[in-house]
Amino acid sequence: MTLTNLSEGESTLIISAKKGDEESREFSATTASTGALSRTTQTTEKSDEFSIDGGFEGWTCVIGGWFALFATFGWLNSMGLFQTYYEAVLLSSYSASSISWIFTTQLFLMWAGGALFGRIIDTYGTKYIAIACTIACTFFVAMLSLSTEYYQIFLTQGVGFGFAASGLFSCGIVSTGQFFHKRKALALGIVLAGSSTGGVIHPIYLHFLIPKIGFSNAIRVNALVIASCGVVSCFLMRTRLPEKEWDPKAKFLDFALFRQRIFAIYCLGTFFVVYGLFSTWNYLPTMSLRHKFSDSLAIYTIIILNGSSIIGRILPAYLADRFGRWNSISIVSLLNAILLLAFWLPLEVNPNTTHAQVFALSAMAGFATGACISVFMPCVAELGPVESLGTRFGMYQTVIGFGGLTSLPIQGALIPQDHGSFSHLITVSGVCILGGSMIICLARMLRVGFKLRG
Repeated sequence: MTLTNLSEGESTLIISAKKGDEESREFSATTASTGALSRTTQTTEKSDEFSIDGGFEGWTCVIGGWFALFATFGWLNSMGLFQTYYEAVLLSSYSASSISWIFTTQLFLMWAGGALFGRIIDTYGTKYIAIACTIACTFFVAMLSLSTEYYQIFLTQGVGFGFAASGLFSCGIVSTGQFFHKRKALALGIVLAGSSTGGVIHPIYLHFLIPKIGFSNAIRVNALVIASCGVVSCFLMRTRLPEKEWDPKAKFLDFALFRQRIFAIYCLGTFFVVYGLFSTWNYLPTMSLRHKFSDSLAIYTIIILNGSSIIGRILPAYLADRFGRWNSISIVSLLNAILLLAFWLPLEVNPNTTHAQVFALSAMAGFATGACISVFMPCVAELGPVESLGTRFGMYQTVIGFGGLTSLPIQGALIPQDHGSFSHLITVSGVCILGGSMIICLARMLRVGFKLRG
């Protein structure tokens, strides 16, 4: 039947039906398109979080973070020089364990302070924190030049500088972490190499300046160097994310993060690794004196350790981005345990240990510890969104801080118990690192399973 043979009412009915079918198909197509667009938008939003992977601003932050780490952890990495000098001259009436409380407190606050500064950086960015902490770091180092008593040194170098340096350190780490995804480990490794470079440079000029112009004037020069590096970092560092409104309900210490199984297990493993990791940094120069090193020659164990740590913080980080960050942290943690138990311990018990062997230990320890430190943070960055990176880093840094809080004093207390030998110190440190490495390997298995790259 054709349309011409139909009545007017029937024709109208058929035309209306056709229009309805067309509208229905159009609505269905529109709905399908909207659904696809919604899914595409969600995917795009998810990928946009890391759409910027470096760029000019990102690598500028890397440079700024490098200077921040040079001024903060670079100075802390000179602890071996200060420990030796304090034992011999300024605080000669105090035990090695008592003196080490200065550095362990400094280490604790530099890491644990991230819990406070991380949330502030997530909200307001790095500018105000970096400026305030640069001024505070310079002030406390200048005050150290006027200090002669134990409590004065403890308050200026341990407490004051430790807390102020935590803010500048956190700015360098968080700002860099926000700009990188695929090359995050490499970028953070370069930033952390600033601390190793500082650990080389600071002891060299202090070692030459102290005999010539005195400890106080040498520390004033030190304060000028730290101030200069802090100013450069303030100009170069920035956060990628815009400032947010302060959330009064948010917590500085977000213990809910520990409900994430992988994060909690990884933090536990890191705690034990860190408990033994810094033993070489603090006690290797003192140990070398037992093996017929002169005072001036013993300082070079720290310089070599920091020099090799520069390579250790960059090369393993580059490989971690290519072959898996969890693989890398598992391997380098085990490497540190093997180094202490299979190399440092035999050197200590051998009465005929040579200078070359001790320097070789310094080089290997620097590379191994540097590799560990450079890959710690990128693994944490993978476990949550970039918007809460500062808070997550802060909680993780707090765990590291507690790991380092009592480790050095306890290790120092083992020396007189071992009749001046370092064997007990090395054994305890090595076993702690080995146990922590096993726990980190468990976290790795939970994160990536049996995949070769993870």
